[in-house]
Amino acid sequence: MKINMKLRFTVLMKFSIHFLLLVCLAGDVFAQTQRDTLRLFIIGNSFSQNASTFLPQLAKERGKILVIGHAELGGHSLEQHWSYVEKAEANPDDPKGKPYGGKSLKMLLGQGNWDIVTIQQYSFLSADSSSYYPYASKLIAYLKALQPQARIFIHQTWAYRADAKKFGRITEGELAKNQQKMWQKSREAYHLLAKRINAPILPVGDAFEVVANDKIYGFKPDLTFNYHQPTAPNLPDQTHSINIGYFWNKNELVFDPNHANDAGKYLGGLVWYSILFNDSIKKIRFKPEKVSEEFARYLRKVAANTVNHKEAVK
Repeated sequence: MKINMKLRFTVLMKFSIHFLLLVCLAGDVFAQTQRDTLRLFIIGNSFSQNASTFLPQLAKERGKILVIGHAELGGHSLEQHWSYVEKAEANPDDPKGKPYGGKSLKMLLGQGNWDIVTIQQYSFLSADSSSYYPYASKLIAYLKALQPQARIFIHQTWAYRADAKKFGRITEGELAKNQQKMWQKSREAYHLLAKRINAPILPVGDAFEVVANDKIYGFKPDLTFNYHQPTAPNLPDQTHSINIGYFWNKNELVFDPNHANDAGKYLGGLVWYSILFNDSIKKIRFKPEKVSEEFARYLRKVAANTVNHKEAVK
């Protein structure tokens, strides 16, 4: 009798252990499936469009399922996005509250459950912390009420290229004097916001700054080019620029030191992908056609280091 009881106890314990192992394994599989599928909603402007341009290609290469929702309007700030919410809440039929292709933010967010929602400040105001409030707090409270299961991430935008004619606003009536100052002040503002709302950061601005200061790969203005009397199709040397810079539009030489070119979009996409999917970018092979393999390898290294040491970047 005692032997049978002991045998039954041993069998029961083995069964319990196997059952627990199966439960843990199933949990791991479920967690992995969750990381392989992402429903991402982006609230921003052209800078968020830049940073997420190549995100679908990166996700596809790594076998991820990505669904992206957009509430992006060029040059728009947190204040402007919130103003549309207020108009829509006051009157759902007011077209001024539906600027996103004829839809309001509530209508777009209502298209299913979103895993992650990103927000950012307008780049020109990003270095002025006072411009974030109270709009960021109100917008986030609104998002949490509509999508309580979604995690909020902050997209840290980048400073303008070193040869920009002007940089972002630090305070009312005062602009940053150079690229580094704009980056420093915008980084402080984004990190203050992150601390206040307890949200993680997508440190694209830090990654851009690393490239800008690299002795080999950092952009250096071409001092030999005739900027006063340029002739088409000649352009200054813009090797390793991650911003658009100079380009010809018909017979006019146009200058855009703010927005990302394909290399900058690639760098931003790598940062977003690595953090949002919690996946290494070491095995990434996709690169934009216009970016050299050498430069792409360097950008992947910068993105990986920035993600791994984002709190250490100063």
